[in-house]
Amino acid sequence: MTSPVFGILFIVIAIIVAIIILIVLTYNKLVGLRNQVNNSWAQIDVELQRRFDLIPNLVETVKGYMHHEESVLTKVTELRSSWGNAQSINDKANLESQLSQTLKSIMAIAEGYPDLKANTNFINLQEELSNTENKLSSSRASYNNVVTMYNTKLEVFPSNIIASLFNFKHQELFKVENEEAKNNVKVSF
Repeated sequence: MTSPVFGILFIVIAIIVAIIILIVLTYNKLVGLRNQVNNSWAQIDVELQRRFDLIPNLVETVKGYMHHEESVLTKVTELRSSWGNAQSINDKANLESQLSQTLKSIMAIAEGYPDLKANTNFINLQEELSNTENKLSSSRASYNNVVTMYNTKLEVFPSNIIASLFNFKHQELFKVENEEAKNNVKVSF
């Protein structure tokens, strides 16, 4: 016969093992989600770098045609330079939105320059930038989805306990804080 002490001891050990398994599984899930957040941000960073690498070529191609729109070209260069100083995701999101808006302005202004629109380099750059913008849009959506899953996991029970024990922090969503970037591009000749 087994004594009641062994039965109680077995139950206590089983509960402790179940709690440890729950902690390990929850911790590993949080680590996986955090790594997905970092990976998603890295994908945005890759596309932004690709766009930043294309911008000097675009500016040089456009410069010869757009004599009256020097301020737009200057703004693109300034925004591109500011990216390195941005610290938070919101700062980078705002700069990225402003840069997207300014690039849209350049493309809209180019409509008034038939010679520029026919330039092979400009056409190729325009296509590459368009592809990059599409990839950026997709990457931002993916990033926000992963951040939402991660932040939700940080807030729901029992993973919120594990998250606070191991110092997991909420991540910022990629959102546009710049109201101007939400408006349509206005171009006047």
